[in-house]
Amino acid sequence: MPPPCIAVLVSIFIISNVVATVSTTTLRFREAPKFYNSPNCPTIEDKSFLRQSSSTDSLCSDEAVHVAMTLDATYIRGSIAAILSVLQHSSCPENIIFHFVSSKSSSSANILNDTLSNSFPYLKFQIYPFDDTTVSGFISTSIRSALDCPLNYARNYLANLLPPCVSKIVYLDSDLILVDDIAKLAATPLGPHSVLAAPQYCNANFTNYFTLSFWSNPSLSFTFAGRKPCYFNTGVMVIDLERWRDGDYTTKIEEWMELQKRMRIYELGSLPPFLLVFAGNIAPVDHRWNQHGLGGDNFRGLCRDLHPGPVSLLHWSGKGKPWARLDANRPCPLDALWVPYDLLQTPFFMDS
Repeated sequence: MPPPCIAVLVSIFIISNVVATVSTTTLRFREAPKFYNSPNCPTIEDKSFLRQSSSTDSLCSDEAVHVAMTLDATYIRGSIAAILSVLQHSSCPENIIFHFVSSKSSSSANILNDTLSNSFPYLKFQIYPFDDTTVSGFISTSIRSALDCPLNYARNYLANLLPPCVSKIVYLDSDLILVDDIAKLAATPLGPHSVLAAPQYCNANFTNYFTLSFWSNPSLSFTFAGRKPCYFNTGVMVIDLERWRDGDYTTKIEEWMELQKRMRIYELGSLPPFLLVFAGNIAPVDHRWNQHGLGGDNFRGLCRDLHPGPVSLLHWSGKGKPWARLDANRPCPLDALWVPYDLLQTPFFMDS
């Protein structure tokens, strides 16, 4: 039998973890207003929609803007804010269809569904269960444990998870907000061959994303021969799912992840395999569509300023998330830009 002090510490640890678990899955959010299409928006089919209907008329509409995001209890507050920002700045919000990927093993799946339905009663969305074992065998430890979550790799499998009729999507992380019409981003031309489009940052030192073992091995570093590879952030991408399926790019990414398990060629989670497969072969997007790095680096999450130039999307990539810094009473100046999209129901907004 453990000493009383040990038993008390164990009890406190168990209770605190239970409270933490409950708090992340039972957060209450306010209901967002309904947003309406402007008069010139095309009409898409809507047969009481996806969650209760097997009809795919709306789901497959070419007139819709299809948005894919992952969804979990830890980041639900960020996801809610991101959704609200997308709808609020869209000229045709009723034509946006959200495709959420959630862990199949999560015990909070029903809560997540109810949370979305309650905060956005008119939202067109579908939730797709993602089996963690699909990718767990390929994951190697990285510089930050949060990057090793299987759901962080779900973007690799969107072409398999979403219905074949969905040909093009905008993928968004949960730690961002838009301040511009997402239809502009969705309309990014991919050209005759590119599978995806994203803002590129060719001034970044590309060699830093891979280990010395990678660069010193000619058979590996030769993968970039004939292309000019530039860093791009995978938190904001326009993806042609038909081209992805035709090229079997999920398998190509998995092959690099499998090699990483045998030979350490990178340190940064799910990003490097994307760079290995796509860097130098993507369609460019203006930097305004991913003002990234607002969460600081992956170790301390220090405050950062915006990059020079116009802004259409603010992205708190890095360790520091605005909701966590606000709750800790240590916000960064730019976190104030996130606050208007936070629908968390606090005592100041309790229903009467």
